[in-house]
Amino acid sequence: MKKWLVRLSRIEIVLIFLVIIAGSVVRMSGSGMGCPDWPKCFGHLIPPTEREQLEWQANTSYNKKQIIIQDEALYFARESFVSGEQYNASHWERYTKHDYAIFNPVHTWIEYINRLIGALSGIPMLIMVFMSLLLIRQNWRYFALSLAGLFMLGFEAWLGKLVVDGNLIPGSITIHMIGALMIVAILLVLNALLENPEKESLASTPKFRNLSALALLLSLIQIGLGTQVRETVDSLQQAGLARADWMDQMDLSFYIHRSFSIILLGLNIWIWRMNKNLGLNYWQWNYILIVLGLEIAAGIILAYFNLPYFAQPLHLLLGSALFALQGHALIQVVLRGERRVVPIK
Repeated sequence: MKKWLVRLSRIEIVLIFLVIIAGSVVRMSGSGMGCPDWPKCFGHLIPPTEREQLEWQANTSYNKKQIIIQDEALYFARESFVSGEQYNASHWERYTKHDYAIFNPVHTWIEYINRLIGALSGIPMLIMVFMSLLLIRQNWRYFALSLAGLFMLGFEAWLGKLVVDGNLIPGSITIHMIGALMIVAILLVLNALLENPEKESLASTPKFRNLSALALLLSLIQIGLGTQVRETVDSLQQAGLARADWMDQMDLSFYIHRSFSIILLGLNIWIWRMNKNLGLNYWQWNYILIVLGLEIAAGIILAYFNLPYFAQPLHLLLGSALFALQGHALIQVVLRGERRVVPIK
């Protein structure tokens, strides 16, 4: 059963990364309000593809809570009914959670696919909770971590509802992103605990462990700063400013984010050299430098080429991968490095 938990935890990590990518595409394309209600989309399990499907129609069956666009506003059906020859306002109630009443089929389906991936990610996590419950006497931490992961997924879904109801609440990207990374961290810890306890120990030093933890923390801060920059881009986009002028309107968070990458690069190179010179053999640090280099390159492309669409999800994906690799390395230091710390001068 532990082998199945390992497989499910790895599948869940992949799904969380897909959710992160999908969320980035939603923001990049401006599709955050593609579905103006939650959890359905315009009151449908499968969203419409044409504007006509959201306009009132005579002699048509409507389900309770189904949404139409009437007089450039959203209205939902009070009850299930069949419409007559004339529009009857008594069957409808104004949707008041926000006043966004625009239908763009591309935006709608991008947001809908994002929600589908999010819902799919809950299935392995739910199975893991039940399976780990059967192993609770063997190791209660399996259940605790699985339950924590499920709770965080529920929190992310709840936050998504608030974001839609509030027409993209400022600061929501940062909270969403940090929440997704916390799920990844929980799954990495669970996966490490499920590994063979007889697996060979690794050498470590207190300095190496502390610097690894610092690098992880700084990466999390950098990702948070990046999401603040993303918020600024969203506001410029909503204001109708030409894309070529966005970089001239960036606030202080952008310049802090850009300069902070130099500190992050220097620290990670230091840890990589320590890992190599002391022969600690944490393979993750070779990939960390590669991913960090690509991440900085993507940031340069964003800054100097007017934020091209393709680079935005790539930048976020690389940042998330960097966090996961650093987290995996730190977990190995804590769980395996402290079992038998090899003296190193």
